[in-house]
Amino acid sequence: MLIDSHCHLDRLDLTRFGGNLTGVLEAALANGVTRLLSVATDLESWPALARLTEPYPQIALSVGVHPSEESRRAPTVAELATLGCKERVVAIGETGLDYYYGHESKQRQQEWFCIHIAAARELGKPLIVHTRDAREDTLRILADEGAAEVGGVLHCFTEDWDMAARALELNFYVSFSGIVTFKNAKPIQDAARRMPADRILVETDSPYLAPVPHRGKPNHPAWVRHVAQFIADLRGESLEQVAAMTTANYSRLFGVDVGYA
Repeated sequence: MLIDSHCHLDRLDLTRFGGNLTGVLEAALANGVTRLLSVATDLESWPALARLTEPYPQIALSVGVHPSEESRRAPTVAELATLGCKERVVAIGETGLDYYYGHESKQRQQEWFCIHIAAARELGKPLIVHTRDAREDTLRILADEGAAEVGGVLHCFTEDWDMAARALELNFYVSFSGIVTFKNAKPIQDAARRMPADRILVETDSPYLAPVPHRGKPNHPAWVRHVAQFIADLRGESLEQVAAMTTANYSRLFGVDVGYA
């Protein structure tokens, strides 16, 4: 089986799936995808995300505020810790740093990142980290704030092997999205090829970043199969091997028993 370790189910256009998540999950299951982690991006919409996914026990959740969501309510350790205790919440995030559009919000992003790390440590739950154009600050804050105590994942990895290796030293996993299938993603592909089998995850980040052969279309969890197949080909492994190792890694990192599937 496969697991989509990072998607945004509350942002999918459900009209193509019959207007509800059942169609999304049926398409996923037809491609061997049995579990999903729907990742939060702000606190305001979290209750709606919880209601949307409540009927589906195969969907886990996170709680956090994306670094680019500066117009949203600021997180506090207390609120993240309270929501983080809710049923099916397995991680804190996504959080992190994103300097792609400039450094104007740099201080605010770093402060929020530290708040998320503190909440994760209080709960003993892993972090889901977004990082873009902020390599050194991301790694420094993870180290300085003791994030290795709980570990986590660098999601939608867009860096190189050096960054991946440094993340491994901090007790983090690395997750690859559809970007790894893009023709110009050579450094990312090199990292995926060199990753230890016990630290690699796959994701869609849907509805964004659809993999080849669907690049440019709205993404959805079923297509994590394309990511896994591409990585299997890169590593000279079978799809079944990649599915087994990424499923085991997901279970270990997020403390989710996947034995029933």
